[in-house]
Amino acid sequence: MHRGFRSFFRTPSFSVDGGRALSASLPLKHQSFTSEVRIRRHAVFSVLALWLALAGSPLHATIVAPGAPDSPETGGILRITAENSGGTLDPQISYVHITYQMEAIVYDGLTTFAKTPSKLSSHAIPDLAEALPEPQDGGRTYVFHLRHGIHFSNGKEVTPDDVVASMQRIFKVNSPTAGPYYSHIVGGEACLKDTEHCTLKGGVEADDRAWTVTFHLTHPDAEFFDRLAFQHASILPADTPAHDTGNEAPLGTGPYRIVSYEPNSGLKMERNPYFRQWDAVAQPAGYPDEIHYSFGLDPEAAVTAIENNQYDWMLESVPLDRQAEVGARFSDRVKLIEQLVIYYAALNVNLPPFNDLRVRQALNYALNRKAVVIYNGGPAVSTAACQMLPTGAPGYEPGCAYTKGASPEHPAPEWKEPDLALAKKLVEESGTKGQKVVIVTPGSGGSGAIANEIRATLVDLGYVASVRPITPVIEFSYIQNSDNKVQIGLTGWSADYPSASSFLRTLFSCATFIPHSSNSINASQFCDPKLDALMDRAAEVSLTDQKAGDALWAEASRALMAQAPALPLDQTRRVALTSTRVHGEYDTPIYEAVFSQMKLRRAGDAP
Repeated sequence: MHRGFRSFFRTPSFSVDGGRALSASLPLKHQSFTSEVRIRRHAVFSVLALWLALAGSPLHATIVAPGAPDSPETGGILRITAENSGGTLDPQISYVHITYQMEAIVYDGLTTFAKTPSKLSSHAIPDLAEALPEPQDGGRTYVFHLRHGIHFSNGKEVTPDDVVASMQRIFKVNSPTAGPYYSHIVGGEACLKDTEHCTLKGGVEADDRAWTVTFHLTHPDAEFFDRLAFQHASILPADTPAHDTGNEAPLGTGPYRIVSYEPNSGLKMERNPYFRQWDAVAQPAGYPDEIHYSFGLDPEAAVTAIENNQYDWMLESVPLDRQAEVGARFSDRVKLIEQLVIYYAALNVNLPPFNDLRVRQALNYALNRKAVVIYNGGPAVSTAACQMLPTGAPGYEPGCAYTKGASPEHPAPEWKEPDLALAKKLVEESGTKGQKVVIVTPGSGGSGAIANEIRATLVDLGYVASVRPITPVIEFSYIQNSDNKVQIGLTGWSADYPSASSFLRTLFSCATFIPHSSNSINASQFCDPKLDALMDRAAEVSLTDQKAGDALWAEASRALMAQAPALPLDQTRRVALTSTRVHGEYDTPIYEAVFSQMKLRRAGDAP
């Protein structure tokens, strides 16, 4: 989204390295990093301030709107800002973090993820369904009983027919996860080949009398409930158009509805007048009366605006040059949010020079990941990544194949330092020295600094390298389309749900590479039938033995990195800055911030 939340773009977050804050905004020189960082800043910032808890707040009497929490803390307008919008509002198409967060309180699926604090490894819970059904037919059949009395924001009750139509629509609109997540529904493969006439006949069946929806799968799936909880399986009215709705948000069932959207300026949400809370964990009633999202404010200006209480929350992290100021004056308004996320550079295995395994391995050996960590906030919030499974994900086992003294056959416990000599040797053997390489990166935040570090590393290896910034709104789609011939694309991936397959299979399976498509999540264009078979085996074993399945996923992770279709960079914590008005427990691993759970103090209240 992941989603991964979904994929999203970040600016640098808090940096602590020997007590000094470090800049991620200055351009790098052509020479590569040694063991130390080139650029240092002078402000001192204590990491201990990051861990201070937000204070509680007093209660107030208020008139509670229909569908709102019966609490005196209800009311007000939550004001949020981001540098860019997220593009389409279609929940079955959008695949960027900003819309995943916004739409988590607008749409529901049969299942969902907790919208209250939970563990990183927490799995799906019932949402529009009354309960998680017991598997039948050896794990190939599931009968979901719908809750009665849940309505879309136009007052129409959700019916089993809406569920069937929504599952068909996933294929009709060519949802990015139609293949990897839902094609094992009976009829799914036929729908992939003929999207316009998709019926999922024999795969999804409605029973209006029993108020049930029955799913038939071609094979058992240990992650089926999690896949149904993902945004692309949102349940929409049956008459929702079978095409990308773009700037028009389809009707939803959550506590809020989107009433206006202009991608260049802002978005407005207000309460869904037909919402009544059915589960306080799956979809809790919202505290703010309205939510206003403004686009176009750069992170520097956003920090100042939040400090002055002009906005309550910002999508981007605090720029490094503001760390000392924020840490010294506003530490009680900062939260560190754990997340399953990995940042990486996709290496196109079908284009020179990265169609040569030795070159892909060389870049992995040569990159100084210590620099990446510092540019993204330092060890307080950033950890060097050597594989495409983040720490905390099922199947993750420590190990780094690409550090000095290590190899894919004999990985080290963790990344220590680059091996430039070995990297240069591999490049010489490949015969690709001197070729041109263009790095595509989001054109905002700290991505440019990392792109320049990769460029400098490629120059050290003998290539003619350059950086091409692209507007973040379109960069993710751009690097996916094989027609654009992107050699390296910087991006990030946040877990669609807590699983190894959400990273490995989603990003690197044969099924997720779709030529000539901007919805081809496999930006590396990597396809290895042997790895696919290993991942299939891991998924199958996980059905009955999670521990053995996790061991197979760890093996798949090592096998993937032996082929090096990507350059893992780092894993981060989310650093959130809020106004003095915001309080409450609103942070979760999957959504990071659940806006409906942000409570707002009134003017004059003490924090």
